[in-house]
Amino acid sequence: MTRVLPVTSKKDLDRFVDFPHDLYKGDPNYVPEIFIGQRDLLSPGKHPFYEHSKIQLFLAFDGDKITGRIAAINNRNHNQFVGAKDGFFGFFDCIDDQETADLLFQSATDWLKQEGLNKLVGPANPSTNDVCGLLVEGYDMPPVAMMPYNASYYLRLIENIGLKKKTDLLAYKVMHATVNDKSIKMLDILQKRLLERNGIVIRKVNLKDFKNEVVKIREIYNIAWAENLGFVPATEAEFEYLAKDLKMILNPDYCLLAEKDDKIVGFVLAIPDINQILIKIKKGRLLPTGIFKLLFQKKKIDMLRILTLGVIDGYRKMGIEACLYGGIIKNSKGTNIKGGECSWMLEENHMMNRALDQMNGELYKRYRLFEKEI
Repeated sequence: MTRVLPVTSKKDLDRFVDFPHDLYKGDPNYVPEIFIGQRDLLSPGKHPFYEHSKIQLFLAFDGDKITGRIAAINNRNHNQFVGAKDGFFGFFDCIDDQETADLLFQSATDWLKQEGLNKLVGPANPSTNDVCGLLVEGYDMPPVAMMPYNASYYLRLIENIGLKKKTDLLAYKVMHATVNDKSIKMLDILQKRLLERNGIVIRKVNLKDFKNEVVKIREIYNIAWAENLGFVPATEAEFEYLAKDLKMILNPDYCLLAEKDDKIVGFVLAIPDINQILIKIKKGRLLPTGIFKLLFQKKKIDMLRILTLGVIDGYRKMGIEACLYGGIIKNSKGTNIKGGECSWMLEENHMMNRALDQMNGELYKRYRLFEKEI
């Protein structure tokens, strides 16, 4: 008989983090998350998310065997920002069994109701500033860095619970071999025009002044994405936490800023697809040998993930977006990089999706956010 219990101990937390490794054993496209990173993300006091919000984790058992997991999330920052009472679910993994899924979601829903929330939204791990969405198209290859992966039957389990589509998040593949390189050919002309007409300079991030750069980038991030569906501003502590992690793999060639009078008005960030290495690290353990794989195989990575690109209102449609995309493509040519994934894009973001189509980007994966009144 299946039972669902809240996670209350360090041992339970470790089992919560490790469950997907057993569930996806033998799946060639599954990439384990780094264990210490996931454990800290799910530990109050370790991650700045808990300075404003709450998470309750649940595990499903059949006898002594774990058969599923889920997180119920009260993201107070989100609800304050949008004026809602949304409850989120995340970190959902489950065997192909509807009863187990039903019980997991019921436990999460009951907890969210106790928190005074009236809608279920997700998946978010734990917010839209982190890994989010359910893979619904493109199961035939591993995910890139900081993107989710799940079995195809998850869609059926979730829809049977009554969750409906809220929106889709799109992933495009842009390869050097097929990209329309008009933006590269026009790059010098566009950058010169931006400088002469608007006083805007495109430059690389300054790692020697990284702390101040992060402050400026967070400001532009929170402004540029403010109107996007599901967006919630990142706190200073959250943004610094993420920036600290990303700095370890950051290449200034792939983090470009558009600046006017010492004010950043747009930026793009691409990171190497470290999942090409993590897929070989058993259960996400960096010690004792995983850390060496991560360090010594970085040069073999041949894909980027363009993680984020944004320009603040008042500076859009001036050519900044083309310069930022073009700069990433130009800087990666002649290296080991064959191309990259641009993700995720809201399906409602017609301007950016059209731009990727014009670059010969291939829409090859689709992720979904769901919602349901509770």
